[in-house]
Amino acid sequence: MTIELGPEVQALVDAANRNDLSAFLAGFTEDGVVDDWGREFRGAAQIRAWSDAEFIGKQVSLAVQDVEQRGDETVITAEVGGNGFNGPSHFSFQVRGDRVARMTIRA
Repeated sequence: MTIELGPEVQALVDAANRNDLSAFLAGFTEDGVVDDWGREFRGAAQIRAWSDAEFIGKQVSLAVQDVEQRGDETVITAEVGGNGFNGPSHFSFQVRGDRVARMTIRA
């Protein structure tokens, strides 16, 4: 099965899988938000601090299992690996222009 993501979402997934924090941050709009189970991190400085502690800093890996388009949101189901949370999770992405404006993580 081929799973295709829009280039903006694919760039974030690829950056996460390379553990490339700079590329990950560059994939967000200036006012981008990560919503991790209701905890919101806005802008590069807050997203960096969150990622250092819980995402790329934990050598995250995302094995995309499924992709759905729900209106203006792309929702992926991924098997998360690394040295932090491990297991299935859902990530939804809202894109603005050529970057992600919001990434929401849920079970």
